[in-house]
Amino acid sequence: MNHKGFSDDHENDLYNSVERAAAASRCTWVSVFINIVLSVTQIAVGILSKSQGLIADGVHSLSDLIADFVVLFASHKSKEDADEGHPYGHLRFETAASMVLGILLLAVGIGMVGSAILKLETPESIATVHASALWVAAGALVTKELLFRFMLAVAKKVKSSLLIANAWHARSDAASSLVVGIGIAGNLAGYPILDPIAALVVGCMIARMGWTFTWDSLHDLMDRAADEEEVATIRETLAQTPGIKGVHDLRTRKMGDMIVVDAHIEVDASITVEQGHAIAVAARQNVMQRHRVLNLMTHVDPWSRPDLDH
Repeated sequence: MNHKGFSDDHENDLYNSVERAAAASRCTWVSVFINIVLSVTQIAVGILSKSQGLIADGVHSLSDLIADFVVLFASHKSKEDADEGHPYGHLRFETAASMVLGILLLAVGIGMVGSAILKLETPESIATVHASALWVAAGALVTKELLFRFMLAVAKKVKSSLLIANAWHARSDAASSLVVGIGIAGNLAGYPILDPIAALVVGCMIARMGWTFTWDSLHDLMDRAADEEEVATIRETLAQTPGIKGVHDLRTRKMGDMIVVDAHIEVDASITVEQGHAIAVAARQNVMQRHRVLNLMTHVDPWSRPDLDH
């Protein structure tokens, strides 16, 4: 039992792929509804009020709809059981989806930057926007920030990197709406050029975040190890298993939001093969119950007291 009154097994249940997929689906459908309303409103009001920044923000919200459907597809595929062709399951669909999200953000950001630069090259074509654009930008800012906080809370609860990526995608929207709001306010105050400048800044922000997600996902697809703190706790769990005298050559690689572990464990050289196997089985069960480990492969090495080596 832990301090919250739940058993460790109950908490570990949150890490399974079915729970993550269900959480991803709930969050994403909320995001879909919000982004449909925002994108239609922002683009329509942006066109009517002649605000390039608001139109750019609306296109960004529209890109979120595509991202949301990528998340839904990946969540569905990742919960499929292991098969002959995929013995470790399909969890890397989540990592691949995170990469798609990153590439999408990068493409949208670059496109917005290019459009803003073209507008800045012809400042005489920049129109004064209508005040309605400012109210829509403010409403979008509040909505996106609330969506970000909701999605991030769920993502942390179920430890889903895909949901975390999509949550920060929503935060990038909130930041972009803030910049767009400032640009529109400046335009209304008599500085028309601030509207396309806002669109330019938003484009750079989106492109930078897209690059970060793409780069991180690429490393995960290349079997990046779990972080040092998590590796240390796994090593500690192994070392605490009765019968294990030492642990070495512990290696990890990420598989979606789960981890695959290889480890050499040392057991008393005088015990039988059957006893050594039982210790290895117990070590595997301990690690998989306490950590988000998909599989643990152990190699049993003989151990003897140093003073008896001679």
